[in-house]
Amino acid sequence: MSRTPLTAASIAAMLLMAQSVALLPASAAAGESSSASLPASNPFASVSTLPFEAPPFARIKDTDFKPALEAGMVQLKAESAAIANNPAPPTFHNTIAAMEKSGQLFARTSTLFGNLLGSNTNDALDKVNEEEAPRMQAMADAIQLDPKLFARVKTLYNARETLGLDSNQKFLLDRYYHRFVHAGAELAPSDKAAVAEINGKIATLQAQYQSRLVAAANAAAVVVSDKSELDGLSEAEIAVAANAAKARKLDGKWVVVLTNTTQQPILASLKNRDLRARILAASESRGDTDGPNDLRDIISSLARLRAQKAKLMGFPNYSAYVMVDQMARNPEAAKKLLTDLAPAATAKARAEAAEIQALIDQQKGGFTLTASDWSFYADQVRKAKYSLDDSQVKPYFELNRVLQDGVFYAAHELYGLTFKERKDIPVYDPDVRVFEVFDADGKHLALFYADYFHRPNKSGGAWCNFLNQPSGLDKRAPLVVNVANFTKPAAGEPALLSFDDVTTMFHEFGHALHAMFSVKYYPSQDGFNLPTDVIEFPSQFNEHWALYPSVFANYAHHYKTGEAMPQALVDKIKAAKGYGQGYAATELLAASLLDLEWHSLGPDAAKQVPDAFEAAALKKDGVDLAQVPPRYRSPYFLHIWANGYESNYYSYTWGEILDDDAFEWFTEHGGLTRANGQRFRDLMLGPGYTADPMALYRNFRGRDPSVKALERQRGLE
Repeated sequence: MSRTPLTAASIAAMLLMAQSVALLPASAAAGESSSASLPASNPFASVSTLPFEAPPFARIKDTDFKPALEAGMVQLKAESAAIANNPAPPTFHNTIAAMEKSGQLFARTSTLFGNLLGSNTNDALDKVNEEEAPRMQAMADAIQLDPKLFARVKTLYNARETLGLDSNQKFLLDRYYHRFVHAGAELAPSDKAAVAEINGKIATLQAQYQSRLVAAANAAAVVVSDKSELDGLSEAEIAVAANAAKARKLDGKWVVVLTNTTQQPILASLKNRDLRARILAASESRGDTDGPNDLRDIISSLARLRAQKAKLMGFPNYSAYVMVDQMARNPEAAKKLLTDLAPAATAKARAEAAEIQALIDQQKGGFTLTASDWSFYADQVRKAKYSLDDSQVKPYFELNRVLQDGVFYAAHELYGLTFKERKDIPVYDPDVRVFEVFDADGKHLALFYADYFHRPNKSGGAWCNFLNQPSGLDKRAPLVVNVANFTKPAAGEPALLSFDDVTTMFHEFGHALHAMFSVKYYPSQDGFNLPTDVIEFPSQFNEHWALYPSVFANYAHHYKTGEAMPQALVDKIKAAKGYGQGYAATELLAASLLDLEWHSLGPDAAKQVPDAFEAAALKKDGVDLAQVPPRYRSPYFLHIWANGYESNYYSYTWGEILDDDAFEWFTEHGGLTRANGQRFRDLMLGPGYTADPMALYRNFRGRDPSVKALERQRGLE
């Protein structure tokens, strides 16, 4: 997701986001004021002395975060006040650049804290988050609503054409001015106070939501008492379920742990229909039942508070407020994109459902297809049509080989990057690996952390974060982490992936590449600061290389024999890739439209009952297929309630338009070559947020993006 170029505002909002692209403030450069209130023994009190200023995880304790966050807030407020009260006339250097350089201690602490909340949390960290989130929001409001600070920014903005700024500085100044305005800097004092009060309530609820959602997912795991019910699963999958049960002290039983999305991957192979129904019901009911993990009141309250904030800001609803800063510009444009695609997507999904029902009838199943049946029978249809199943392909997708000979190889062929694993860099969990990344000229570019396996204390899904605040100003190179939730194999067994998992690895590394390449300018101008509806473009674009012939041939080798995947099997994967697109498109569109409906509520709308609201919204938008639930139902829709994608989940579809269109440029110009990769890096990835994203895209493509490429990829023409 994106950040704003407001130092404190970005942190206060994003510190609560566990599953995001980035969690950092726009603050990093050499020199910081004394942290006298923080003991020198606290590992955040000074810059890390490890190579590349890598976080000293071995020294960091849970109890270090709270005092460091609070000391960091004191320091940042003092630095911001000094900028606001500077008696010298405002200049770009003493105002904008000064804000870019502020908050060093806060940046160090909040960056790691935000990452651990998502990837390795515990009760202590959750408690700190709930305590500090409203305080951080109050600090952010104090800065971004400070009339003296805004007056300096506005003075510079009004004189921007006479200041002799380069294009990057001018664009950054423009962003500062508009983001201050968007935060409420021009409101009357009473309205500023009201916005600050609402922001505090939102921050508190988001922190509570994040803590409860992890607990809700763990509580919803399905316990199985009879091993025979697991028929259809591999021995490795059964062993994972047994280990999950042992971890919960349920010896002699098996536990099916839920993944983040509504549909659960395990349903594709599980033969027991009753257990399939139990698992999907557990998945869909997360946060939707009475008890300590009930999330319904929190999300309804968040929707209402956001609508009230939008009214204070002069907008009819929160979606309209958010969209001003996005490429789509308004919710009507975003909704039109989705609803224009919906008829073709749902028609294709209904055709797929008819195929599946025909198979059920042929097998004399005697029942009507339900959502919990879909994956199991769709997999059979896919096997019948393409003679392909996961058990055939997984032995060719061993995780380390996919990473080294697939993900890294593609980055080398396109951009000239090379990688070296570093065993001397501390990590926050033993499963995390660290690689030093070298640019084409052999110089250090970044550190890349890979955290791929599921843990009970990790948020669901996959994401990419910074672990530091990199900056082109002080030559601080990025530390980037990819996090996923792949099933960890039993001891001594290889980690074998589905092709969906392989695609996830390429996707998240696309974010990492964007992060690495765009750290050249002011901190607020790296690629993670782009509008949210552009942020998924580089990651989704990178997915295309997973099946690109030369890349695929380099990594798809049998983990035992080392033999390349037979061409006949490769052809089956390619042929089967288009199957199920109706389902995939519909579940994504349903979630995206649900997000827009929640955030299109007016400020005077009654507090909603989530189940009823969701059902009505899906029906209204024509995506209420009983067998195709939204990718996320409202209570566990982390992206929109605590992850920065509110009114922006459509960005995945928007990003697909861009990435499919951009990939067609590659196919038109010779495919995967260093020259093409360098051009894409120079024109799209490297500039970060130094110019209007659409202008950058036009410069690369020679025209506006076309939806036709997406329709061709999805088979929706």
